[in-house]
Amino acid sequence: MNKCHPTLLALLMLGLIQSVPAQQSSARPMAASPNAAPPFKRTEQRQPCAHYTATKMPLFGDLHVHTSYSFDSYVSSQRNDPWAAYRYAKGEPIMLSDADSNQTLRAQLQRPLDFTGVTDHSEYLGPINICTQDDRKLGYWFPYCMMTRSEWFMVQLLAADYWVNLAVLGGGGGKEESFVCSLSDCDAAHRETWLKTQQAAEDHYDRSAECTFTSFVAYEYTDAPNGNNLHRNVIFRNERVTDTAISTYDTGSRNFPELWRRLREECIDGDAGCDVMSIPHNPNLSGGLMFPDPINEQQAQDRLFFEPLVEIVQHKAASECRFDRLLGRGLDTEDELCDFEQAKSDNLMMLGTVYGEVRTERAAAVPLDEFGHRNMLRNVLKDGLALGQNGATNPFKMGFIGSTDTHSATAGGAEENNYVGNLGRRDAGYRNVQDHFFDNPGGLAVVWAEENSRDAIFNGLRIKETYATSGTRPVVRFFAGADIPADACASPTMVEDAYQQGVPMGGEIQAGEAPPRFLVSVLKDPGSPGNPGNDLQRVQIIKGWVDAEGNTAEQVFDVAGSADNGASVNPETCTPVGRGSNNLCTVWQDPGFDASQDAFYYVRVLENPSCRWSTLQCQAAGVNPFFSRLPGPGGRQNRRTAGCGCHR
Repeated sequence: MNKCHPTLLALLMLGLIQSVPAQQSSARPMAASPNAAPPFKRTEQRQPCAHYTATKMPLFGDLHVHTSYSFDSYVSSQRNDPWAAYRYAKGEPIMLSDADSNQTLRAQLQRPLDFTGVTDHSEYLGPINICTQDDRKLGYWFPYCMMTRSEWFMVQLLAADYWVNLAVLGGGGGKEESFVCSLSDCDAAHRETWLKTQQAAEDHYDRSAECTFTSFVAYEYTDAPNGNNLHRNVIFRNERVTDTAISTYDTGSRNFPELWRRLREECIDGDAGCDVMSIPHNPNLSGGLMFPDPINEQQAQDRLFFEPLVEIVQHKAASECRFDRLLGRGLDTEDELCDFEQAKSDNLMMLGTVYGEVRTERAAAVPLDEFGHRNMLRNVLKDGLALGQNGATNPFKMGFIGSTDTHSATAGGAEENNYVGNLGRRDAGYRNVQDHFFDNPGGLAVVWAEENSRDAIFNGLRIKETYATSGTRPVVRFFAGADIPADACASPTMVEDAYQQGVPMGGEIQAGEAPPRFLVSVLKDPGSPGNPGNDLQRVQIIKGWVDAEGNTAEQVFDVAGSADNGASVNPETCTPVGRGSNNLCTVWQDPGFDASQDAFYYVRVLENPSCRWSTLQCQAAGVNPFFSRLPGPGGRQNRRTAGCGCHR
């Protein structure tokens, strides 16, 4: 099969609202009166933001960004540090490696971000510092350090294999530290890099009244036993952080509850003003290990506190749900739209493609019936409802964000028509389609916040008033409450009223005798100069619940717009054909609402069809994957010979 097939891009976007019987709920509607005091605590010294909106504004960001401080970024000839990543996020150009390891590619966002957190791997902050920063250190000359600095592609791959088989795949726990730590002081180098990470965030945080950009001190906790992804991005609220970036070496493998314990001890309880959360990502590649049942009430409460969010889409595929079109069925779902950006494997070895060939059996496609049920977040949410029956704690009440997981320091670089790859030279130019076809540009995190400051954004993350996008920037509101009027969309004070009458995305509603109404409002992505945004196709609400027999169920409702609006793309140019909507707004009631049942609801928005990054790059290289035969010498030309790295 030709790997440049013309996959069309749909938009993934989610905002969760839980519904529980009244006696179980402690949540209250959020008020957002223009005269009210800020609903978040101010924990830092800074000028007040001149732009403050009581009804909140959508802020677009990326909380999963790797730089040259990460081993897998550096060994891919990526030389941009956290300062460069923040410059890129703010709309400034940076230079990237091409496929031959030359720093010749200019990369720049079409639209800057509002916030970013650099999340380099905590396990290797020390060793990579020793290997790359100071040739006066003995460890700098350790053979694998020299291989890490090499510009020979195959040597880089060997170096990457060395590092990944220590703490990442090997489990850490202090037993498999690199020999470089015997030659030089890894603990001191770790602290040095951690301080640099903090300084870069501080240097780019706008503490003035302009509030143009917010940075977060952050890192990635990187555990993947046997390739099963258990990674989490640790995000701090302000400049008060732990002394070190707690790693798998500190906790041992498959022991993220110990991460939570350490964060509570060293941050929440150990440092006044310190606040933190950890955000799991890529449960689709976790081999079913990301969301086990909690073994006790403390674990359930720790998950609710430390992990209010999950990263549902990024460059290593989407984790909402899974559907196999060839089989005509899904992973405990009948939702055909669950085929969006899916990886064939269930572990991190899906990245093991070199020169167009898969180099590890672990990257093989996993049959649907063997795929982990809780690799997909809709199933996790349903199972959480089941665990929460009869007064027990539901540990899986998570909101959603997207991010990129870029390893090229390209924070927010999720634009399909401006995609430069996410792994340095390893997916630069033709290598992108050749080796990382199943990757994608990633997504964005959207937070509703009163102002662009750390306190306001972190509060929005904590209360889950967030959503994920697959890279574009529509504006989505989602409220629920019995008092929301049926004609709310027509009101000039719709948002102000909705905050008073119900709860926003991320909230929890108390089920009463009157069924709640759900208000959904979506404005299309306006796009950037020369690149207009896509029209909207439709809005869906996905419901999950537990029935009277204790079985979980789900249903998808189309609530606005239409799948049959006639829109498509021109196969020769990828330009849009037909029209959709500039905005969609509706008030919807669940026809099967049962006040005695626990349930969740989230929104999914789809734009009109558009070409995937791989199709755009193939067409730019002279290959049109919409057609099986292209004009050429003799009137026929094989797609393989047209030069985009495609193959049959």
